[in-house]
Amino acid sequence: MKILMISSEGPPLMRSGALADVLEALPRELKKRGHDVALALPFYREIRANSRNEVRTTRVTIKISLGRKKHAAEILECFTPSGLQVFLIKCDDFFDRAELYAEHGDPYPDNAARFIFFSKAAVALARRMTPSPEILHTHDWTTALVPVLVRDQRLPFATMLTIHHLAEQGNFPGTDFGLTNLTQNYFDPRGIEFFGRINLLKGGILFADKITTASERYARDIRTPAYGCGLDAVLRENAGRLVGILNGADYARWNPATDMLLPVTYGPNSLEGKQVGCTALLNELNLAAAPRGPVFGMVTRLAQEKGFEILMPLLDRLLSDDVRLIILGEGDPAYETALAIAARKYATKFAYRKSYDETLAHLIEGGMDITLIPSRFEPSGLSAMHSLKYGSLPIALATGGIHQIIEDYDPAGDSGYGFLYYDYSSEALWDSIKRAREIFRDQAAWGALMERAMTRNFSWEVAVERYEAIYAGILGQSLPMQLTA
Repeated sequence: MKILMISSEGPPLMRSGALADVLEALPRELKKRGHDVALALPFYREIRANSRNEVRTTRVTIKISLGRKKHAAEILECFTPSGLQVFLIKCDDFFDRAELYAEHGDPYPDNAARFIFFSKAAVALARRMTPSPEILHTHDWTTALVPVLVRDQRLPFATMLTIHHLAEQGNFPGTDFGLTNLTQNYFDPRGIEFFGRINLLKGGILFADKITTASERYARDIRTPAYGCGLDAVLRENAGRLVGILNGADYARWNPATDMLLPVTYGPNSLEGKQVGCTALLNELNLAAAPRGPVFGMVTRLAQEKGFEILMPLLDRLLSDDVRLIILGEGDPAYETALAIAARKYATKFAYRKSYDETLAHLIEGGMDITLIPSRFEPSGLSAMHSLKYGSLPIALATGGIHQIIEDYDPAGDSGYGFLYYDYSSEALWDSIKRAREIFRDQAAWGALMERAMTRNFSWEVAVERYEAIYAGILGQSLPMQLTA
């Protein structure tokens, strides 16, 4: 099959997050199975400045209309180390910026124009590719207009939308509708209109041939008011086209047995390397060595939904004991400031680093004893998969993909390898922290849990087969949904 992935994140961007991880691994695994896969991505400043891949021009420039204005989309290309062809859509007015979506916590005011432009340019690119792609696989709100454009223009592509992050929907003022150049019929409850505004993700849900999300449990959760972020009714109405697929872990990148970013590689039968990694991590961050309690860590976005609203009230309580805490991530400026202040207050126990660093991220995975995943919702849980492989036991709210990844430790039956809690609150999180610390005191029991966790396998083999089956299914069907006046 010939597949064009269209995403606002992916290689060669050096970013950490579920979307980037999936766009690194899924195309690679599909290519291994003989499919022709390419990726379309904006040409961000970061790629221009830091790409280790040779970027070259295709000599193709496409004029894209946004309302009455036209903008040039220059098509560049490069190849990732795995051989994935990446088409880079260049428009410096939109993408030559310090960040991808926001600066200092404030979204760029023209994000509607930026990603409507990108979606239009990606469709125009697909029309010019030889051989032509059969499937346009889009990801999240930033590319969710693509299925709408394909249906409106009656183009010969099947479309699929994967929802990684439902809370971000591309919700903009109704005055931005003109940027789409769609007929007024689409500014309607049966189109991309949503309570007087435009909602790009809603458009993708309505018009994609198939909708997937990052786990079976999350596919059920988002059809409820508690997790649907306002789109639960739309998702229930389109449940027949919604499928949950638990994404796989990228063990080519996240595996302590082969991870050259660790001081010493290790596995379930050679756990000595885990302690070496812990010592190296504490030294790297100038934290006091040899704590009596565990080393906690997080590599995450700083956002309320990631559980910081229930974690922050516990920092003083947690750090009053002889433990260590390391957090790597950026996001909400208020959380960045609060963590920086706490790191100064507990200089020997807590380290906070804002800017993503690939080496440090791997050092944290290899050196921490416990990973904190207090997210209010966790669609896939890739971070939990990675941590299990590194023997870093997770404390997590039982939500979304976490249900399929982590089994709660039961000392009575000697089963499980993580610590789940079921109420989204600081006290429930604290109870799980206390439970984990109690088990940590018994190093023999803790070592057995580590070994059990590290043998868990969430490779892409199962997930990629499910994607293949969905691709094959939508190539054989036609969904003639059209708007009527």
